[in-house]
Amino acid sequence: MNELDFYEKIGKINGWDFSNLQVTTEGVKWNFYEEVMKRSQRSDILLDVGTGGGENILKIATSFLFLVGIDLSSGMIETAQSNLRKLNALNVRFSQMSAEDLQFPAGFFDVISSCHAPFVSTEIARVLKTGGTFLTQQVSEADKLNLKTAFGRGQSLGKLDGTLKEKYIKELREAGFTDVQSFEYDATDYYQRPEDLIFLLKHTPIIPDFGQGEKDMDILRNFIQRNKTEKGIRTNSKRLLIIATK
Repeated sequence: MNELDFYEKIGKINGWDFSNLQVTTEGVKWNFYEEVMKRSQRSDILLDVGTGGGENILKIATSFLFLVGIDLSSGMIETAQSNLRKLNALNVRFSQMSAEDLQFPAGFFDVISSCHAPFVSTEIARVLKTGGTFLTQQVSEADKLNLKTAFGRGQSLGKLDGTLKEKYIKELREAGFTDVQSFEYDATDYYQRPEDLIFLLKHTPIIPDFGQGEKDMDILRNFIQRNKTEKGIRTNSKRLLIIATK
C-alpha cells in the first residue's frame, strides 16, 4: 500500500481521531496550533496544508477571519467535511488539493500552517502575503526510534537525524523567506495498554505494513516486554518546528 492509499483508508476509518488513546507524554515544548494562533490576528486568513480530518483548524476557527484546509486525500476531505457539518463553522472551507499546486491567488493568505504534512516552499511563498508567516511541524527522523529499531523498518530509519530540517530550511530560504527559525523537542511517550500501541501502529505509517509480517506481533510483544515501565510502554516523539517570515 502506497502512502496516499494509506491516508485514503485511514481518513475514511477515523480521520486521525486519536482521542481515545491512553498515552501520556513528558517533554513536549509546544502545541503547534497554539503557536499558529500566537502569530496570528483575528483578521487573518489561514491556509492549513495537509489538514487531514480538519479537527485542528476547526478548534481554532474562532481565532481567524477565514480558514481553508486542503488535503490530497479524498478520504480525509470527506472526514473534514463531515466534521465541518457537525460544527457548522461558517468561516471554514475544505478542499481536496495537492500541496504542489496551490490553487489560490498570489499573496492571498496571512498565515499558512502545515502539521506533519509535506509542502512545497515555492508554492507556500507564492500564496503567502509579504510579511506573512509560515509554520510547520514535522516528525523528525529519530521519532519512535526504539520501535523502528525493534522492527528493523520504519519511517526514515537509517537517515541522519536533522536531514529533513536542514532540507526545509534551505528550501524556504531559497524561496524568499527572510527569517527562518527552527526548534526541536524529543519527548517521552508512555502508552498505557498494548492496544493503544497497536492502534498507533495500525493507524499511522510509522512501521510500514504493520501486522502483515509474520513476525510482527512477536516483535511487538518483545518490544512491550523490554520497554514496559511503571508509567507505561515507553517510546519517543521527536518533533521539529520551523517558523518562517516572508
